[in-house]
Order: sequence, then structure tokens, then C-alpha cells
Amino acid sequence: MTDTPAKKAPGGAAPHRMPPRPGKPARPAKRSGPSGVEKLRSSLKRRMARPGARGELRPSAPIVPSQAVAGRALTLVVAIMSFLACLTVGAVTIIHEAANAWSNDLVREVTIQIRPADGVDMLREIEKAIAVAREFPGVGAVRALSDEETKDLLQPWLGAGLDLESLPVPRLIQVNIADASILDLAGLRQAVVEQVNGASLDDHSLWTDRLAAMANAVVFGGVAILALVLGSMVLSVVFATRAAMAGNRDVVEVLHFVGAEDGFVAREFQRHFLLLGLKGGLAGGLAACAVFLVLGVLADGSTGLAGMEQAVVLFGGVSVGLAGYLGVLAVIFLVTVLTAATSRVAVHAHLRRIE
Repeated sequence: MTDTPAKKAPGGAAPHRMPPRPGKPARPAKRSGPSGVEKLRSSLKRRMARPGARGELRPSAPIVPSQAVAGRALTLVVAIMSFLACLTVGAVTIIHEAANAWSNDLVREVTIQIRPADGVDMLREIEKAIAVAREFPGVGAVRALSDEETKDLLQPWLGAGLDLESLPVPRLIQVNIADASILDLAGLRQAVVEQVNGASLDDHSLWTDRLAAMANAVVFGGVAILALVLGSMVLSVVFATRAAMAGNRDVVEVLHFVGAEDGFVAREFQRHFLLLGLKGGLAGGLAACAVFLVLGVLADGSTGLAGMEQAVVLFGGVSVGLAGYLGVLAVIFLVTVLTAATSRVAVHAHLRRIE
């Protein structure tokens, strides 16, 4: 059955409609108002239409939520990457400084070696070599290693209780260099070879070259590891930026289509990721500094740790100096700048695709 048509009231009054039948609910009126995105679009259009409003648009809330779960996760990732990068810088500085110390020790002295031979008075040849070395300007202290020092040098290979008289053991003379600029090393070598029987001079150039090569290899490896860590962090920031833009796609597209400059949207994301990178970099850098301080305490020799004592003997100390802490500051700055710059580039690339 159909509803009873409305009857027209006398005198041309408005028609009176019959009330709905009992038990049949009235249909709700359809909303014809604009959606949330359309409201935002119209509001932004009105604001952009004001004089001087273009290019100066400022939202009342940030485009990227500052307390999002993804933001906290990315902060943790940046902190871990910064921690690893700072540890790499600290390890490189420790090894590089140790190699430089070894090279300086070797460069500051040369060694005269006298091989035993039949019919040669070893003590007389030692005195002659010392006298020849002292004649050259630039030479400092000159002394022959005692029998006990020679035994200590050979003990790891030949054991204790050696009889130097029964073994053809060369004798060593340590020559300290006071001024390398005036020392004629080639002349000293020639004089020692000509005037002392069975003598030769070792300037340790073979070992210094090996130490320099090792130090350069360590620095190159550290730079490569640092580049890998920072590259991984950059990729993480790119993915996080894309995820943030996907989560705020409607707002970003409305801002873009109503005339907001790409630089404005990019600055909003850049500001967010700049603070995120700074927090993560500081957390990782402070954690690395704490590790350096703990290593310095353990390396003072009072802990009794065998592994730490061996490291001290090998490197001459495992404490990070001023160069290491300056490297940590540089890593924090680099992480912050890379995080902000990467997010800005990713936002510009996304906005170019939606044009």
C-alpha cells in the first residue's frame, strides 16, 4: 500500500502531511555537508586567499605526530647506529695513536748488531762500535744491552737459563737519536760496517713501513664501517619519511593542491626528523662516551683482568683521547644533518610524483 497523499489546506495554506505509521521508524535525513578533507580544503583556500597568506601557511598542529610509535622506533635505530659509529671512531683513534707511538719509538733509535765470529773479541768490538757511533753529531745515548737483557729477549723462544758463551748469539747496541735532522745515517752505517767486524746497522725502516701500512688499513676499514653504518641509517630515515607521508597523505596532498609551497611541507618534515636525529645521535654518543670511560678505568691496571692487561701491553693504553671525543661530536652532528637532509630530499621526491 502507498502512503495517503497530503491534503491541501483551505485558503492555499501549506499542505499537511500525515504522520508516519506506528511501528515504522522515520528515515534519518541524509547529510549533505562537506567531508573532513573538504572542510580542510575550503578552510585552507580561504586562508590562502588572504593578502600575504601564500607561502606563510602555518598549521595549528604538526603534520607529523611527534610521539608516534614509528618515530620512537626510528629514534632507537638512529641511537644504535650512532653508538656503533662512535665506537668505530674511538677504536680507530686508539689503534692509530698506538701505531704512531710505535713508529715514533722506532724512529728515535737505531740498533747496531754484532755477529759472533771465530777469533773476534766480542767485548772489544762492542766498545769499538760504541766509540764509532758517538763520533757522529745527532747521536744521543749509546749503550750495549747487558747479558740479562739479551737473555730476556731470547727467553720466549729459547727458554730460561741460556748460556750466551756457548751460543752464537749476536750482541745488540742501542743508539738513541737526539737530532735526526743532522744525523748522517748512511755515513754511520758505512762507518760501522767498515770499522767493526761482523757489525750491521738496523734503522727499523721495515717495521715502521709495516706499522704505517697497518695504521692506514685500520683507518680505511674504520671509514668503510662508518660509511656502512651511516648509509643504513639514511635508508631507515627514507623509509620512515615515506611511512610518515603515507600516514598523512590527505593532509599533505591538500596542502600541495591548495598552493602550499613544497618547501613548506618539506620544512615541517625536516624539523621533525632534525629533532629525532639529534635525540638519537646524543643518546648513541653519550652511550659510546660511557663505554670509553669504562675502558679507561679498566685499563689502569688495577682491575687484574688478563685480557685488559694484554691490550695495554699491545696498544700502550686503550683510553680514548681528545681526538676520539671530538670524533664523537662530529658523528652526532653528521647524524643530525643527514637525518634532516634525507627527510627533506624524500619529501621533495614524493611531492614531485603527485604533481
